Amino acid sequence: MKTFKGYRRPNGTIGVRNHVIVINTVGELAGLTKKLAQLVPGVIPVAHQAGKAQYPEDLEQTVRTLKGTAGHPNVSAALFLGMGQGDRAEEIASELAAEGHYVHAITFKDKKAISDVLKEGKLWLEKALERCRSQQTETADVTELIIGLECGGSDAWSGITANPSIGACSDLIVRDGGTSILAETTEAIGAEHILAKRAVNSKVSEQFLKIVKDYEERIKDTGEDIRSANPTPGNMAGGLTTLEEKSLGCIKKGGNSPLMEVLSYAEKPTEKGFVFMDTPGYDVESVAGLAAGGAQIVLFSTGKGSPTGSPIVPVIKIGTNPKLYEIMSEHIDVNAGKIIEGISTIDEVGQEIYDTIMQTANGSFTAAEKHKNQEFAIWRLAETI
Repeated sequence: MKTFKGYRRPNGTIGVRNHVIVINTVGELAGLTKKLAQLVPGVIPVAHQAGKAQYPEDLEQTVRTLKGTAGHPNVSAALFLGMGQGDRAEEIASELAAEGHYVHAITFKDKKAISDVLKEGKLWLEKALERCRSQQTETADVTELIIGLECGGSDAWSGITANPSIGACSDLIVRDGGTSILAETTEAIGAEHILAKRAVNSKVSEQFLKIVKDYEERIKDTGEDIRSANPTPGNMAGGLTTLEEKSLGCIKKGGNSPLMEVLSYAEKPTEKGFVFMDTPGYDVESVAGLAAGGAQIVLFSTGKGSPTGSPIVPVIKIGTNPKLYEIMSEHIDVNAGKIIEGISTIDEVGQEIYDTIMQTANGSFTAAEKHKNQEFAIWRLAETI
């Protein structure tokens, strides 16, 4: 069995990183979140614009994402900043603490001055960082890994090289007892019937077809037809011609394993194996959902060279073509363009991706990590109130 060295959390999960983060619960504290992180080198800010003026369903999704992010196995400690006026910083922190996570919340409900918040936060984060650095790793096996599957800036080669290679890797992960999560519901439209046929039972098949239909209906309600709006201009510049062509290439990231479960955005899997998460096509929001759902590592194919990363999970970039790798090799971890050149097969690149996952799980930094690409945004279902 393949093993890696990870950080065991009190709830039993295992992390491949040991981050200390500061995260805001409401958008107006995004700037202060970044400022506080700057006061303590080594602390990562997870700033966003959500948390207020949202419909109930959106607010619950935001809270679920915040909780999944702060309680992620890659996170050693998390500090929440809240306004204390209807936001749920203290509630989320209390729930996470009850699960064994090292968390704290500071709010402005007692009319604290910003300078006092910065001082209190700095002291807590310094102690958290000291605690983090004393934590030791232990051996874990691949069955404890959850791998997110994502793509961004697809081109005509995506469905021929990088995505099938990710699919081959996903099948290897599933074969060895791990879990892979395919995301981006919009990227399944036009090919949803293919994935539905792979569902482990009719209930899972119906759930999957429903989230695809519901997503398309919501888009239609805005006056847009995603079947004519997709592929995007960037996709078309890369050689994609139809939505179906794009979707057929995108779902190849899921390999050939049975579809075991359908998840809501930022929801944690309850099944092992291959599962699907309902996320948007926007890669920053989609990666955030995969991470909040427990993925310790994300695989990300790109034909245009998207540098998207994450504050808390390593993102492994798989380039689709040799030209991209030649131009943007500093942003690409695996060159699937070798398939075009006849140097490697899909299965061989899939194995290379698997090996890169294990190296990353053991502490090797991805290109996105080296460049500190730490994008974060939460998917919103409706307009701001």
